[in-house]
Amino acid sequence: MTRIISLGAGVQSTTMALMAAHSEIVPMPDCAIFADTGWEPKAVYEHLDWLETKLPFPVHRVSAGNLRSDALAKTNSTGQRYASVPWFTLSAGGKMGMGRRQCTAEYKLRPIQRKVVDLLGGRPRGGCRMMIGISQDEVIRMKPSRVQYIVNEWPLIEKGMDRRACADWLLEKYDRRAPRSACCGCPFRSNEEFRALTPQEFADTVMIDRAIRNPHNGIRWQQFIHSKRIPLEQVDLSTPEERGQLNLFLNECEGMCGV
Repeated sequence: MTRIISLGAGVQSTTMALMAAHSEIVPMPDCAIFADTGWEPKAVYEHLDWLETKLPFPVHRVSAGNLRSDALAKTNSTGQRYASVPWFTLSAGGKMGMGRRQCTAEYKLRPIQRKVVDLLGGRPRGGCRMMIGISQDEVIRMKPSRVQYIVNEWPLIEKGMDRRACADWLLEKYDRRAPRSACCGCPFRSNEEFRALTPQEFADTVMIDRAIRNPHNGIRWQQFIHSKRIPLEQVDLSTPEERGQLNLFLNECEGMCGV
């Protein structure tokens, strides 16, 4: 049985991989696979470079193409009509929604599956035990594999660890914080995570946000990276503390704390 870690290089999967290296999760995996969308922040790639030096098993980097480039070209990883990222939408009539979430399947799951087939030399039923870094606070994300040659496992849930416990483990063992693994233009980024982008990364993300705005290919709505459905450069990304300080002078609450 081949055991493989699905490595996103974020907090949970980093902790899971290093716990396996410390034999706190057994048996030892044969390898890890990182699916590169080509649009991760620099911090994630630097963290992955560091992580590879700490693991006793190999990390395979795979890719289905560059998600950023495909977004600009308005195509998907196979060159077809682009409809991959669940960006926030706004119709001419003011109706709000989100696009279809195809990016995970196209740029994460499928390249990992192709690598698994390559490593197994085929598709034997149950040939791979895939270790996935979902933690106790994300139980709703647990899903069985859609392919018969992979069986999903969730070691962090089995150990009762949530995201905070993972972060604490990393600090205790390595005095290190792992970045959140998410594309620069991911619509699920928090304001804090947008602030964490480098100035160059943020400027580029603003450019992408502008590029996806205009309707195309018959689409009759506008797309936005941020949930406020306004241009990213216009979003108030200040901290709740900064907003609180401002509100002392304005003497009114804008209901923004915790956003």
